[in-house]
Amino acid sequence: MRRFRTWRRARQVSAVVIAAAGVAACLAACQAGPGDPGRRETPPSSAPVTSSAAAATPTAVPTTAAATTTAPSETRAPEAQAELDQRLIQAAKANDVAMVAELIRAGGSVNAKDAIEDSAFLYAGAEGFNEVLQLTLAAGADVRSTNRFGGTALIPASEHGHVETVRILIAAGVPVNHVNNLGWTAMQEAILLNNGGPRQQEVVRQLLAAGADPGIRDPQGRTALENAERLGFVEIAALIRGR
Repeated sequence: MRRFRTWRRARQVSAVVIAAAGVAACLAACQAGPGDPGRRETPPSSAPVTSSAAAATPTAVPTTAAATTTAPSETRAPEAQAELDQRLIQAAKANDVAMVAELIRAGGSVNAKDAIEDSAFLYAGAEGFNEVLQLTLAAGADVRSTNRFGGTALIPASEHGHVETVRILIAAGVPVNHVNNLGWTAMQEAILLNNGGPRQQEVVRQLLAAGADPGIRDPQGRTALENAERLGFVEIAALIRGR
């Protein structure tokens, strides 16, 4: 009987130990987290997990686009541009080289014209204002532009005997055979509207060297040679014959 009690107590103790061990294992399993070293799981996938905030951000547009875009410059109002252009023409007519340079830098147009069809370029050429003329050419003057008489800058420059101006204009590409509204070329005007002196002779020489055609007739049907002979400009007539 004593032996039976001893066996029974041993079984009860064993059952208690086994149960306690089971409870402890269960508690350990429940307390372990996903990253707990106590758990042995398949390593997580190497693909990054995208958060909802990151997924909502578009990746097609570079974040630096706004920083690298240059804002367009402000466009000057037409009235302001017109005022600037007229100031430039007035500065050119005053042969104010410094002011012309400043107004060109400010955006004044050397091809804009005033009420009598003068531009800074045309006026400088006509009057022999060579420094102003060079500034206008450097700023993109239209060498084929014409004044109120339909003439290029070369025609009045030739009439006035501006030898160096004529040289500049020819080199710039002003057409030497252009005919104005009066029916005159630069050569005809150099002969008809001046005194046939040394400066006029040099102008005619330059025009001939640049390919000017002395055979173009004026409205009366006369050539440059005929006009030179008629007016007694012997030296100019000789230049034309000897071309």
